[in-house]
Amino acid sequence: MMMLMISTISYSPLHLKTNHPIFPSSNFKHCDRCYAVSSRPVIKRKWVLRTSTSSSNQGVEETSLTSLDTASTVVRKFYQGINGHDLGSVENLIAEDSVYEDLIFAQPFVGRKAILDFFKKFIESISTDLQFVIDDISEDDVSRVGVTWHLEWKGKSFPLSKGCSFYRLEVLNGQRQIVYGRDSVEPAIKTGESALVAIRGVTWLLQQFPQLVECL
Repeated sequence: MMMLMISTISYSPLHLKTNHPIFPSSNFKHCDRCYAVSSRPVIKRKWVLRTSTSSSNQGVEETSLTSLDTASTVVRKFYQGINGHDLGSVENLIAEDSVYEDLIFAQPFVGRKAILDFFKKFIESISTDLQFVIDDISEDDVSRVGVTWHLEWKGKSFPLSKGCSFYRLEVLNGQRQIVYGRDSVEPAIKTGESALVAIRGVTWLLQQFPQLVECL
């Protein structure tokens, strides 16, 4: 027991000689009974504190980024709002300068107000019994979402109601919003192979009369 105590004392940093190669004399100051560490390490402790604070702030920034809804979640909320005839919940999902194309219309709807006005007319013309049902949706991309869907009336498939949509999203004003959307809906008339005949005829005309391209 006595030898153990002596060994412990002899290796205590407070009793090292001032000319020790690892602890040079410039790092120590004399006191009545031992050598104490000078104020130089205090600066290191302050440096470590600043690093810790920086890491904390960085953690807050990362948390705020990860707290954003995913792109697919925003699109799902969009359909839920339309199904519930709740345009108030849809408004902040759409960017102020968003563009929406429904391919049965000749011109796109430009701006949040124009898009909301269109959907206001849409929900006023239908019952809440008619619902969008998502068949498939892309989940992995944070800025682009593809959706296939159909309409159901009281849980039963509505005729000629299949569609697919594409959405592009950006982070604006601290939240992910839709900046572009396009809907393509199942046509009422199934042209089948006659559509291929029409495409072939138009292609032949453009090859024979290239100037017609300007009319497209």
